[in-house]
Amino acid sequence: MKEDNFWAKITRFWKKLRRYPVIPIAILFVVVFFAIFANLISPYSPEEIALTERLTPPFFMSGGSTSHFLGTDALGRDVLSRIIFGARVSLSVSLVVIAICSAIGTILGMIAGYLGGGFDNFLMRFTDAALAFPALLIALLLGAVFGPSFYTVVLSLSVLGWAPYARMIRGEIIKLREEDFVAQARIIGSSSARILVKHIFPNIINTLVVLMTMSVGLVILIEASLSFLGVGIPPPTPSWGSMVSDGRNLFARAWWISLFPSLAIGFVVLSGNLLGDWIRDRMDPRLRQL
Repeated sequence: MKEDNFWAKITRFWKKLRRYPVIPIAILFVVVFFAIFANLISPYSPEEIALTERLTPPFFMSGGSTSHFLGTDALGRDVLSRIIFGARVSLSVSLVVIAICSAIGTILGMIAGYLGGGFDNFLMRFTDAALAFPALLIALLLGAVFGPSFYTVVLSLSVLGWAPYARMIRGEIIKLREEDFVAQARIIGSSSARILVKHIFPNIINTLVVLMTMSVGLVILIEASLSFLGVGIPPPTPSWGSMVSDGRNLFARAWWISLFPSLAIGFVVLSGNLLGDWIRDRMDPRLRQL
Protein backbone atom coordinates (compact mmCIF):
# COMPACT_ATOMS: atom_id res chain seq x y z
CA MET A 1 0.00 0.00 0.00
CA LYS A 2 2.80 2.41 0.89
CA GLU A 3 4.55 1.61 -2.39
CA ASP A 4 1.35 2.34 -4.33
CA ASN A 5 0.98 5.67 -2.55
CA PHE A 6 4.60 6.50 -3.38
CA TRP A 7 4.15 5.87 -7.10
CA ALA A 8 0.82 7.71 -7.08
CA LYS A 9 2.57 10.76 -5.61
CA ILE A 10 5.33 10.50 -8.22
CA THR A 11 2.71 10.29 -10.99
CA ARG A 12 0.83 13.35 -9.70
CA PHE A 13 4.09 15.27 -9.31
CA TRP A 14 5.11 14.40 -12.87
CA LYS A 15 1.74 15.54 -14.26
CA LYS A 16 2.13 18.89 -12.49
CA LEU A 17 5.71 19.16 -13.72
CA ARG A 18 4.64 18.66 -17.33
CA ARG A 19 2.50 21.80 -17.13
CA TYR A 20 5.64 23.92 -16.89
CA PRO A 21 8.76 23.92 -19.11
CA VAL A 22 11.07 23.08 -16.22
CA ILE A 23 13.83 21.51 -18.30
CA PRO A 24 14.03 24.31 -20.93
CA ILE A 25 14.03 26.95 -18.19
CA ALA A 26 16.77 25.06 -16.31
CA ILE A 27 18.92 24.81 -19.45
CA LEU A 28 18.51 28.49 -20.30
CA PHE A 29 19.19 29.46 -16.68
CA VAL A 30 22.44 27.49 -16.71
CA VAL A 31 23.52 29.07 -20.00
CA VAL A 32 22.73 32.58 -18.75
CA PHE A 33 24.54 31.86 -15.48
CA PHE A 34 27.62 30.66 -17.37
CA ALA A 35 27.52 33.70 -19.63
CA ILE A 36 27.35 36.16 -16.74
CA PHE A 37 29.92 34.48 -14.50
CA ALA A 38 32.18 33.01 -17.20
CA ASN A 39 35.29 34.61 -15.73
CA LEU A 40 34.64 32.95 -12.37
CA ILE A 41 33.43 29.55 -13.59
CA SER A 42 35.76 28.86 -16.48
CA PRO A 43 38.76 26.74 -15.42
CA TYR A 44 41.01 28.28 -18.10
CA SER A 45 41.21 31.28 -20.36
CA PRO A 46 39.38 30.49 -23.61
CA GLU A 47 42.35 31.76 -25.62
CA GLU A 48 45.06 30.00 -23.60
CA ILE A 49 47.15 27.80 -25.92
CA ALA A 50 48.96 24.70 -24.62
CA LEU A 51 50.41 22.74 -27.55
CA THR A 52 51.71 20.03 -25.25
CA GLU A 53 48.09 19.17 -24.34
CA ARG A 54 46.56 19.44 -27.80
CA LEU A 55 43.76 17.00 -28.70
CA THR A 56 43.43 15.73 -25.13
CA PRO A 57 40.23 13.61 -25.02
CA PRO A 58 37.41 14.16 -22.46
CA PHE A 59 37.84 12.82 -18.95
CA PHE A 60 35.76 9.69 -19.56
CA MET A 61 37.99 8.45 -22.41
CA SER A 62 41.32 6.71 -22.28
CA GLY A 63 44.03 9.34 -22.01
CA GLY A 64 41.59 11.94 -20.74
CA SER A 65 42.00 14.02 -17.62
CA THR A 66 39.71 15.86 -15.24
CA SER A 67 41.93 18.91 -15.68
CA HIS A 68 40.32 19.25 -19.13
CA PHE A 69 36.81 17.98 -18.48
CA LEU A 70 35.66 18.03 -22.13
CA GLY A 71 39.10 17.76 -23.70
CA THR A 72 41.14 20.24 -25.72
CA ASP A 73 41.24 21.35 -29.35
CA ALA A 74 44.03 21.34 -31.92
CA LEU A 75 45.78 24.23 -30.14
CA GLY A 76 45.42 22.79 -26.66
CA ARG A 77 42.65 25.20 -25.66
CA ASP A 78 40.17 23.89 -23.10
CA VAL A 79 36.88 23.01 -24.82
CA LEU A 80 34.74 23.53 -21.72
CA SER A 81 36.16 27.01 -21.13
CA ARG A 82 35.52 27.99 -24.73
CA ILE A 83 31.93 26.69 -24.55
CA ILE A 84 31.33 28.73 -21.38
CA PHE A 85 32.69 31.93 -22.93
CA GLY A 86 30.90 31.10 -26.19
CA ALA A 87 27.61 31.25 -24.28
CA ARG A 88 28.39 34.88 -23.46
CA VAL A 89 28.98 35.70 -27.12
CA SER A 90 25.85 33.92 -28.35
CA LEU A 91 23.56 35.46 -25.73
CA SER A 92 25.04 38.93 -26.24
CA VAL A 93 24.38 38.79 -29.97
CA SER A 94 20.89 37.40 -29.39
CA LEU A 95 19.87 40.05 -26.85
CA VAL A 96 21.19 42.97 -28.91
CA VAL A 97 19.64 41.76 -32.16
CA ILE A 98 16.26 41.00 -30.57
CA ALA A 99 16.22 44.39 -28.82
CA ILE A 100 16.92 46.22 -32.08
CA CYS A 101 14.54 44.18 -34.23
CA SER A 102 11.68 44.25 -31.73
CA ALA A 103 12.00 48.02 -31.23
CA ILE A 104 12.07 48.84 -34.94
CA GLY A 105 9.41 46.31 -35.89
CA THR A 106 7.07 47.30 -33.07
CA ILE A 107 7.26 51.03 -33.83
CA LEU A 108 6.72 50.56 -37.56
CA GLY A 109 3.96 48.01 -37.05
CA MET A 110 2.10 50.20 -34.58
CA ILE A 111 2.25 53.27 -36.80
CA ALA A 112 1.26 51.38 -39.96
CA GLY A 113 -1.57 49.48 -38.28
CA TYR A 114 -3.02 52.56 -36.60
CA LEU A 115 -2.72 55.04 -39.47
CA GLY A 116 -3.46 52.66 -42.35
CA GLY A 117 -3.67 54.13 -45.81
CA GLY A 118 -0.63 54.73 -48.01
CA PHE A 119 1.98 54.35 -45.31
CA ASP A 120 0.51 51.00 -44.30
CA ASN A 121 0.51 49.75 -47.90
CA PHE A 122 4.07 50.91 -48.48
CA LEU A 123 5.38 49.37 -45.27
CA MET A 124 3.66 46.04 -45.88
CA ARG A 125 5.06 45.77 -49.41
CA PHE A 126 8.50 46.62 -48.02
CA THR A 127 7.99 44.03 -45.29
CA ASP A 128 6.96 41.42 -47.87
CA ALA A 129 10.17 42.12 -49.77
CA ALA A 130 12.23 41.81 -46.58
CA LEU A 131 10.57 38.49 -45.73
CA ALA A 132 11.17 37.20 -49.25
CA PHE A 133 14.96 37.47 -48.96
CA PRO A 134 16.76 34.57 -47.23
CA ALA A 135 18.11 36.04 -44.01
CA LEU A 136 21.20 33.82 -43.90
CA LEU A 137 22.19 34.73 -47.46
CA ILE A 138 21.92 38.46 -46.75
CA ALA A 139 23.88 38.01 -43.52
CA LEU A 140 26.60 36.14 -45.43
CA LEU A 141 26.78 38.93 -48.00
CA LEU A 142 27.10 41.68 -45.39
CA GLY A 143 29.61 39.63 -43.43
CA ALA A 144 31.75 39.21 -46.54
CA VAL A 145 31.52 42.93 -47.35
CA PHE A 146 32.22 44.38 -43.88
CA GLY A 147 34.35 41.56 -42.50
CA PRO A 148 33.69 39.33 -39.49
CA SER A 149 33.01 41.15 -36.21
CA PHE A 150 30.44 41.37 -33.44
CA TYR A 151 28.92 44.52 -34.93
CA THR A 152 28.76 42.99 -38.40
CA VAL A 153 26.81 40.02 -37.04
CA VAL A 154 24.38 42.33 -35.23
CA LEU A 155 23.91 44.44 -38.36
CA SER A 156 23.48 41.38 -40.58
CA LEU A 157 20.79 39.88 -38.37
CA SER A 158 18.98 43.17 -37.78
CA VAL A 159 18.65 44.23 -41.44
CA LEU A 160 15.75 41.84 -42.05
CA GLY A 161 14.97 40.73 -38.51
CA TRP A 162 12.49 43.53 -37.86
CA ALA A 163 10.06 42.38 -40.58
CA PRO A 164 8.28 39.55 -38.67
CA TYR A 165 7.74 41.89 -35.72
CA ALA A 166 6.31 44.63 -37.95
CA ARG A 167 3.88 42.28 -39.67
CA MET A 168 2.64 40.60 -36.48
CA ILE A 169 2.29 43.85 -34.49
CA ARG A 170 0.56 45.58 -37.39
CA GLY A 171 -2.08 42.83 -37.45
CA GLU A 172 -2.67 43.17 -33.71
CA ILE A 173 -3.01 46.97 -34.00
CA ILE A 174 -5.58 46.71 -36.78
CA LYS A 175 -7.80 44.64 -34.48
CA LEU A 176 -7.27 46.84 -31.43
CA ARG A 177 -7.86 50.21 -33.12
CA GLU A 178 -11.52 49.31 -33.58
CA GLU A 179 -12.07 48.49 -29.91
CA ASP A 180 -14.34 50.62 -27.71
CA PHE A 181 -11.57 51.80 -25.38
CA VAL A 182 -9.72 53.32 -28.36
CA ALA A 183 -12.87 55.10 -29.54
CA GLN A 184 -13.41 56.46 -26.02
CA ALA A 185 -9.84 57.71 -25.91
CA ARG A 186 -10.41 59.57 -29.19
CA ILE A 187 -13.63 61.10 -27.85
CA ILE A 188 -11.90 62.60 -24.81
CA GLY A 189 -9.29 64.16 -27.10
CA SER A 190 -6.30 61.85 -26.65
CA SER A 191 -3.63 62.23 -29.32
CA SER A 192 -2.68 59.34 -31.59
CA ALA A 193 0.69 59.00 -29.86
CA ARG A 194 -0.98 58.80 -26.44
CA ILE A 195 -3.49 56.24 -27.66
CA LEU A 196 -0.75 54.07 -29.12
CA VAL A 197 1.54 54.24 -26.10
CA LYS A 198 -0.93 54.26 -23.20
CA HIS A 199 -3.92 52.34 -24.48
CA ILE A 200 -2.85 50.02 -27.31
CA PHE A 201 0.75 49.07 -26.50
CA PRO A 202 -0.10 47.34 -23.17
CA ASN A 203 -2.44 45.05 -25.12
CA ILE A 204 0.27 43.82 -27.50
CA ILE A 205 2.95 43.09 -24.88
CA ASN A 206 1.93 39.41 -24.73
CA THR A 207 2.41 39.00 -28.48
CA LEU A 208 5.70 40.88 -28.34
CA VAL A 209 7.06 38.73 -25.50
CA VAL A 210 6.20 35.54 -27.39
CA LEU A 211 7.90 36.79 -30.56
CA MET A 212 11.02 37.82 -28.66
CA THR A 213 11.25 34.53 -26.80
CA MET A 214 10.86 32.42 -29.92
CA SER A 215 13.49 34.53 -31.72
CA VAL A 216 16.25 33.63 -29.26
CA GLY A 217 16.92 30.20 -30.71
CA LEU A 218 16.75 31.41 -34.31
CA VAL A 219 19.22 34.26 -33.72
CA ILE A 220 21.68 31.97 -31.92
CA LEU A 221 21.40 29.41 -34.73
CA ILE A 222 22.07 31.99 -37.46
CA GLU A 223 24.97 33.51 -35.50
CA ALA A 224 26.49 30.06 -35.10
CA SER A 225 26.04 29.44 -38.83
CA LEU A 226 27.82 32.68 -39.69
CA SER A 227 30.68 31.88 -37.34
CA PHE A 228 30.89 28.36 -38.78
CA LEU A 229 31.23 29.84 -42.28
CA GLY A 230 33.89 32.31 -41.15
CA VAL A 231 31.91 35.57 -41.40
CA GLY A 232 30.66 35.75 -37.81
CA ILE A 233 32.60 36.32 -34.62
CA PRO A 234 36.31 36.41 -35.58
CA PRO A 235 38.92 34.24 -33.83
CA PRO A 236 40.33 33.93 -31.26
CA THR A 237 37.06 35.00 -29.58
CA PRO A 238 35.24 31.74 -28.73
CA SER A 239 31.97 31.16 -30.55
CA TRP A 240 29.99 27.95 -30.68
CA GLY A 241 29.79 28.09 -34.47
CA SER A 242 33.52 28.66 -34.94
CA MET A 243 34.26 25.82 -32.50
CA VAL A 244 32.19 23.44 -34.61
CA SER A 245 34.09 24.65 -37.67
CA ASP A 246 37.47 24.16 -35.95
CA GLY A 247 36.77 20.50 -35.34
CA ARG A 248 35.08 19.48 -38.58
CA ASN A 249 38.35 18.31 -40.20
CA LEU A 250 39.35 16.43 -37.05
CA PHE A 251 36.05 14.74 -36.33
CA ALA A 252 37.37 11.22 -36.95
CA ARG A 253 40.11 11.53 -34.30
CA ALA A 254 38.87 14.39 -32.08
CA TRP A 255 35.07 14.38 -32.33
CA TRP A 256 34.63 16.23 -29.03
CA ILE A 257 35.84 19.53 -30.50
CA SER A 258 32.71 19.82 -32.66
CA LEU A 259 30.22 17.64 -30.79
CA PHE A 260 30.02 19.49 -27.46
CA PRO A 261 29.47 23.00 -28.91
CA SER A 262 26.96 21.46 -31.34
CA LEU A 263 25.05 20.01 -28.38
CA ALA A 264 25.14 23.42 -26.67
CA ILE A 265 23.61 25.05 -29.76
CA GLY A 266 20.96 22.34 -30.07
CA PHE A 267 19.90 22.41 -26.42
CA VAL A 268 19.66 26.22 -26.29
CA VAL A 269 17.72 26.50 -29.56
CA LEU A 270 15.31 23.72 -28.56
CA SER A 271 14.85 25.18 -25.07
CA GLY A 272 14.13 28.63 -26.47
CA ASN A 273 11.51 27.25 -28.86
CA LEU A 274 9.82 25.13 -26.18
CA LEU A 275 9.74 28.06 -23.76
CA GLY A 276 8.31 30.32 -26.46
CA ASP A 277 5.57 27.78 -27.24
CA TRP A 278 4.69 27.52 -23.56
CA ILE A 279 4.54 31.30 -23.13
CA ARG A 280 2.35 31.58 -26.21
CA ASP A 281 -0.05 28.96 -24.87
CA ARG A 282 -0.20 30.61 -21.45
CA MET A 283 -0.70 34.14 -22.76
CA ASP A 284 -3.28 33.30 -25.40
CA PRO A 285 -6.64 32.81 -23.64
CA ARG A 286 -8.01 30.92 -26.65
CA LEU A 287 -5.28 28.28 -26.36
CA ARG A 288 -5.54 28.20 -22.56
CA GLN A 289 -9.11 26.97 -22.82
CA LEU A 290 -8.21 23.98 -25.01
